[in-house]
Amino acid sequence: MGQKVNPHGLRVGVIKDWNARWYADKKNFGDQLVEDRQIREFILKKTDEIVKANAKNNAGKKPIDETRTNVAGISDIIIERKDASTIKLIIRTGSPALVIGSKGASLAALRTAFEKKFGKGKDNFKVSIDVEDIKNRDANATLVAQNIAAQLESRVSFRRAMKRAMSQAMKMNIKGIKTMCSGRLGGAEIARSETYHEGTIPLQTLRADIDYGFAEANTTYGRIGVKVWIYNGEIIPEKKNKGEGGEA
Repeated sequence: MGQKVNPHGLRVGVIKDWNARWYADKKNFGDQLVEDRQIREFILKKTDEIVKANAKNNAGKKPIDETRTNVAGISDIIIERKDASTIKLIIRTGSPALVIGSKGASLAALRTAFEKKFGKGKDNFKVSIDVEDIKNRDANATLVAQNIAAQLESRVSFRRAMKRAMSQAMKMNIKGIKTMCSGRLGGAEIARSETYHEGTIPLQTLRADIDYGFAEANTTYGRIGVKVWIYNGEIIPEKKNKGEGGEA
């Protein structure tokens, strides 16, 4: 079981929390679930547009390649709702300065665009956006996967890209890392998968804090999928007293 499913989903309620934190009745649940996906796609796309525009307008900076995606290094977007008109977004990124911008200009532009798109027809619509810094980018599975994918698009050998990323991650005092690339590796006619790992990756152990990331590289030979698992150690769940929340 642990070898197949998403490690985060398997551990929700044990040592992991949901990335969407809200409650809705049966009538509105589907609409809000679809809107969550639209919100995440919008944040990633709009952030890319703002960051690329800022780099283009700044004469001292080198323009960012238009084909690159997630240039701000966003790992997670957590959505919290009090009601249909009050939304809180928590953006976890390895480059908070790019998301916030000079004097908060980029973040303000993102908030304005968000309110314009998702606030239509909603009375007293409010959105707050918090930006959290990821201190160790080399130990975040999503960012490592995106880094490998970017190297593959730049025609770096997949073995070199995977081993370089694993070497950098192991320097961050993690317990183990596994990487997998699938597709027409090296331009081969037949697609295949190759996996490398260092340290231990106990996927079956629910108390094991395993970070999982996925990215895709669009190469001239086709699309290559990149998966990364990072083991950070064990988290011991807190034991609840028998009398807690009810009668003993």
